[in-house]
Order: sequence, then structure tokens, then C-alpha cells
Amino acid sequence: MINPEINNLKKILVVAESLDVNDSSGSKANVALIMSLKQAGFKLKVYHYTRKDIFLEGIETISIKENRNSPLFLLSRIERQIRYKLNISLNPHIERLFGFSFTLMNDRNSIAKELKHNSNFNFDLVLTLSKGGSFRPHHALLKIPDWHSRWIAYIHDPYPMHSYPRPYDWVEPGHQKKRSFFTEVARKCRYAAYPSKMLAEWMESYYPEQLKGKRLIIPHQLDSQDLSAEMLPDFFKKDSFTIVHAGALMGARNPMGLVNAFKKFLIENPQVNNNTQLIFLGEKSRYTAEFNKIKKEIPQLYSSDENLPFSKVLAIQKQASVNVILEAKGPSSPFLPGKFPHCIQANKPILLLGPYYSECRRLLGENYQFWSEIDDEKSILKQLNLLYNLWKENASNESEYKELKTYLSPVYLRQVIEELSI
Repeated sequence: MINPEINNLKKILVVAESLDVNDSSGSKANVALIMSLKQAGFKLKVYHYTRKDIFLEGIETISIKENRNSPLFLLSRIERQIRYKLNISLNPHIERLFGFSFTLMNDRNSIAKELKHNSNFNFDLVLTLSKGGSFRPHHALLKIPDWHSRWIAYIHDPYPMHSYPRPYDWVEPGHQKKRSFFTEVARKCRYAAYPSKMLAEWMESYYPEQLKGKRLIIPHQLDSQDLSAEMLPDFFKKDSFTIVHAGALMGARNPMGLVNAFKKFLIENPQVNNNTQLIFLGEKSRYTAEFNKIKKEIPQLYSSDENLPFSKVLAIQKQASVNVILEAKGPSSPFLPGKFPHCIQANKPILLLGPYYSECRRLLGENYQFWSEIDDEKSILKQLNLLYNLWKENASNESEYKELKTYLSPVYLRQVIEELSI
């Protein structure tokens, strides 16, 4: 149990884009970090742009309203109506001209206005948390210069898109203005926080002068939800060898190496056919049609067509025999996936499929046994056989990850924040 020592700990104002854990992995990570800060003993006040009330136990949360009386709001709705009714998207042209959509600019102004007029919290630090590629809270903080000396800008992903590693990198409309925006964030924030060491190094290579000496590593946090009452869905066979991948299958996260290796695993081990499952959890993807064809041949494959509630996904990961982390094929992966702490917390072996150089592999250890390139079917098949034999020998299939649990916990988080010179 952490001794809060509340009077001696820093007060933190958090500005989060969303706290709805069911809308994205980014929001899940935001909430987990906020709850860890509370468990570490920090006094918090949280503003968020979820645009609905969100309640976090023991934390003051304030939902920021969208400003619907501004010219930018009117322009954003005109653009939306043209897009919906005429199927013409003006946003690429708008972003080439201004760098950002009218919607984002109005959201940015709405957040900044609320913070300026309603924050009477005497804080030591202000922490901005975003999701996806928008960085709305970071946009807003640029408009409040008085706060820059206390600003921790959390950088969850590379920005802009042309800064991503292959195969994700592409040039967006208005990319130079997007880069100028992020140059300002990097220059004006007091600290730049990242979920991974490799991501910090990656971003510092793009903004070396602006980010010099500002690095904080704050990994995604373990989730503290009580799952004891969570019911598992009917498709999950609790007493079987279950391999679970939870999360979006974006185009570059190609699961077919795993699926094909799983097919071969079933052929080579016919005795496992009745007590084995490969499960993909998440909304429909470009692979859904192919999955549906394969299911007719292999009923041991299951894929959902929509996102499940976050608590149910956590419960499934906890009961799985193996949790899969699937990364894109490329030279490196500096990301720390939001699911990483969930997989660690589940205490089950992780089948890591991704590049040789990745943050996940760095944390699990270069000699981690259950790793393969995403498309190396021969290697994946070998891992499946090893994992199945391990499961047979120990039905609970528990792994401990003691050091990583500390690294992903309020203990390490408190240490990082308390060492800041503010």
C-alpha cells in the first residue's frame, strides 16, 4: 500500500481528450493513468472532452462542453452536411489550407476557453492526455502560455503521420502545418512524457532541439478493475487452450500468419481439435470476410464483429491461456500497445508477433521465448506447440512478470513524478 503523504505530493491538473474506456485504446490508457496517479497519492482535478459525464471514484471530473456558438462550429457543420448529403469531403482541402479541420479547431478553442475561465485549482503540474492523431488538449494548452512552465505533454504516438515508422507512414494534407504545431508543443512544454523508451528516442530524432532534456517515460498502467463478477461470453471455452487477440486489426496488423500457423497446429495435433480456440476480439476489419470463410473450415476460430465492453475483454484476457500482441510488419515498433499492461496483468504467457526491434520485446527481454515475426508461420507454429505443451503441464498457465508489474504501477509512476524539478 502506497502512503499518499498528500500534503507533500504534487497537485496535478489533467486535461484528457476522452475518458470513455469503450471508445478507444487511448481512452482506456488515459483512465488507467489517471487512476494510477490517484493510487500514488496525487491530488487530481480532471477536465475531459468526452462530452458526457464520466465518474471516476474519488476524483473530481469536469466534462468540457463544445462551443456551439462560434463561426468554427458553424463551418464544421456545413462541412459535415456536404460530406453526408453530397458525399464530398472538403476536409483534405481545409487541412491543406489551415492544417486542421474546423471541428478540431473548434474543439481546441472549446477546451482552452473552459480551462481559462473555470480552473481555480492551484496545481503544480498540468498533464495533457489525447488519443489517436488529434492531440486536442495539446492544441488547447498552446493557447495558455502561463501554464507552459508546468506542462507535461504526453506523447502517446508519433506525430504527424509522416513521422511514423513504416508501414504506417504517409504524408497527410497540411502536414507542414501539423509539424509546425508539434514543433511548438515540443518547444513549449516543460516535460514530454512517453509510454515507451523507444518512442521517446524516435520522437527526439525528429525534434532534437525542442525535446532535448524533457524526456519522461510513463508507461501505460495496469488496470485496477475488479473483474470477479464479470460473466464470460458463451463463445469462450474456459477449460480449453484459448489463444486471444484483443484489439483492432488495422491493415498493417496482418493476422494471417497466426491464422495459418493455427491451421497447421490443428492438423499436426488432431487430439486438440475439441479443446482449442483462436479468438479475435474487436470490431469488423478488412480481415472479417476472410475469417468468415475460414470459420466454415475451422470452427475453432472465433472473431467478433463489434467491440465488447472493456470489462468483458479484460475478463477474457484474464482467463485466456495465451494473450497475443500483434504488431505491424516493419523494421521497428517503438509503440507500447495499450493492451500490454492488460496482458501483463492477466499473468498468462504472451505470444508476441512483431519486429525484432520493438518496445514490447525490449520490456519482455531480448531472450523472451514466445516471440516471432508476424509472418513467420514456421516459427509461430513452433511457439503454439510450446505454449500448448506448457498449458497441458500447468492448466492455470500462470506467468508472473514481477518487475514489469512494478514498472507499470503507481509505485514507479510516483517515483517519476516526484523527481521532477518543479
